[in-house]
Amino acid sequence: MWDDLSTTILIGAFLAASVVIFFTGLRMTGLADRLADRTGLGEALIGGVLLGAATSLSGIIVSITAALDGRASLAFSNSVGGIAAQTLFLAIADMFYRKINLEHAAADLGNVFQGIVLMVLLTLPFLALSSPEFTIWAVHPVSFALPLVYAVGLVAGRTVHEEPMWTPVDTQETKIDQPEEEDEESRAQSTRRLFLAFGGLMLLMGTAGYVIAKSASELADKTGIADSIVGALATALVTSMPELVTTIVAVRRGALLLAVGGIIGGNTFDTLFLMASDIAYRDGSLYHAVGDADYYWISTALLMTGILTGGLILRQRQGPARIGAESILLLVIYAGAVAVQFLVGA
Repeated sequence: MWDDLSTTILIGAFLAASVVIFFTGLRMTGLADRLADRTGLGEALIGGVLLGAATSLSGIIVSITAALDGRASLAFSNSVGGIAAQTLFLAIADMFYRKINLEHAAADLGNVFQGIVLMVLLTLPFLALSSPEFTIWAVHPVSFALPLVYAVGLVAGRTVHEEPMWTPVDTQETKIDQPEEEDEESRAQSTRRLFLAFGGLMLLMGTAGYVIAKSASELADKTGIADSIVGALATALVTSMPELVTTIVAVRRGALLLAVGGIIGGNTFDTLFLMASDIAYRDGSLYHAVGDADYYWISTALLMTGILTGGLILRQRQGPARIGAESILLLVIYAGAVAVQFLVGA
């Protein structure tokens, strides 16, 4: 079906699905903020788990669909390229928060801990690559380790939230996570109804992700562009748009912990794309089927995550360009990675 469509129709389908993902992500932010207040779980945890996983749904559909089609590079680069792009979004969001460096105001132990968990998860594919190409049911053992590490990180993160052994120093600029007062119309909506609305948006986003995967694969074939470039710089950016939207909207709403937690938590969840892709890829280990260009994006994501986590700990008040120094570094590193990717892929 998809290979019979013209390039114009494929581009139209890709753009239409992108618009759906954009506006769905916009609506999700407000719902997540209200659910954080209703459930008492806090913006950092809700942002990291619920919002992070929900906005990643379209991305995981892209990776699974690509892997099922035997396109290992597209599935892999879409996963890790999205992590790098979404980390960049915090630097962009920092530009929208003019009071002080975003990482200073949004200091939260839960976000710092999730950043560390993310770095651990990003090292596992390198462990798979450097180990023998051994599989169980055509799935590399590292893929089974990914969800275990993720689950342990969630449990430990909940403990960090409820019983922290240390807390960030409060300053005048620190944004405290406090529930907001709801108006009468908002209070009339039950928590169950909010969750159902959130679930409906997730379904819509997942459908858009499938369209993105199919149209992008065919466009790559028709144009001759490498899957690693399409995955890291096309599908990854488009499916990451909800994170950009939700992050900027959350910052504008003053939900700073939700913004930072949504990015770090979403990135942590995105590592599970690799497990899902490895399971869907039936020709052996996904980690051994991809090339250096794909692993380059894991290295980039790992470097950017380390800088972001360091920024959350350092808590610089103001950088040289009215944004944090770590935000400037993230912008430079990502721009450099894009340039290198095109040079390698050319």
